[in-house]
Amino acid sequence: MIPRKIKLRVESLLARAPSVVLTGPRQVGKTTLALEIASERGAAYLDLERPSDRARLADVDAYCERNADRLVVLDEIQRLPDLLEPLRGVIDRRRREGLRTGHFLFLGSASIDLLQQSGETLAGRVAYCEMQPLNVREVGEDNLDDLWHRGGFPESLLAGGDEQSFEWRFDFIQTYLERTIPALGPRIPAETLRRFWTMLAHNQGQTFNAAVLARSLGLSGVTVGRYLDLMVDLLLVRCLVSWRENMRRRLVKAPKTYLRDSGVCHALLGIGSLDALLGHPVVGGSWEGFVIENILSGLPPHASCGYYRTAGGAEIDLVLALGGGETWAVEIKRNTAPKVSRGFHSACEDLRPSRKLVVHPGRDPFPLGRDIEALPLPQICEELALR
Repeated sequence: MIPRKIKLRVESLLARAPSVVLTGPRQVGKTTLALEIASERGAAYLDLERPSDRARLADVDAYCERNADRLVVLDEIQRLPDLLEPLRGVIDRRRREGLRTGHFLFLGSASIDLLQQSGETLAGRVAYCEMQPLNVREVGEDNLDDLWHRGGFPESLLAGGDEQSFEWRFDFIQTYLERTIPALGPRIPAETLRRFWTMLAHNQGQTFNAAVLARSLGLSGVTVGRYLDLMVDLLLVRCLVSWRENMRRRLVKAPKTYLRDSGVCHALLGIGSLDALLGHPVVGGSWEGFVIENILSGLPPHASCGYYRTAGGAEIDLVLALGGGETWAVEIKRNTAPKVSRGFHSACEDLRPSRKLVVHPGRDPFPLGRDIEALPLPQICEELALR
């Protein structure tokens, strides 16, 4: 089992908050991590997809009283959202007794309803943590190409071969289309949503154009926007917003969209091997999305990000605001001998970032001139993790 960096974050939150919500897509490793924490702490663990475990909570107060001296882990909490109300009373009662932290760890496939309900019901009593697929800091730079090609879901990355990995991702996609999403309530034809998901894969790293996608799918722009919101909510798609701090220039305002796991993107496009990926038109967008997800997986909680593009062609792939007035401009290149465009220089003149960086697939850092640093992906990720 690959040790997960997020474990320290979860344990830190449990040490300062009465309850913690750990979100993430299915099969990302939430349950494995929770069982590890539960084993180390002697915690009680319930899977709310199992009727027998749900039955144990028929009398919530009595169950919590029996387990008052240990952490309680509730997996798939979105199955019983009404449970949050009585748990608030349990937390408040324990607070009055001087027990203020580490009562509950909730796991759930991310949903707006879950986050809203927990935020409203457990306001001031809950902290949030998002678990993402494996990243380069967890698997090491020697496995970088496999991580990019197969993606970061553990079952896909650790499969015995490319064919087994591809089959796992195909089944993952089918499960979301046929079971996970319908279980959340939206009545969306599976084939329509698959086509939408695949279109986003083809447009990896492009600005979102609802009108074009709507015409292709025979839907309204509003409906396509709703589909995008759903995929973002499920942590399957990232919308990278336009950086708006320079209002003197006419900026492109539409978000850029990325499938958050590169392996899922490749499976939707039928890309079954690294060689096939390197010859595919999506290779540049795929690498860009992969780099962005790895960088953002280690971003400090207080940081913010976006992309910068003006109507005149000035552009930065990723802008990071790290606090204290520190801003990094990050350009992403698949070439091991990268060159930056005039648009990057122009954008840097607009934003005047603290650092100008180019992320490349090689192993060594080197200067590019004009205060621009070329860094391998593992190095920038490590630098951010140490902040």
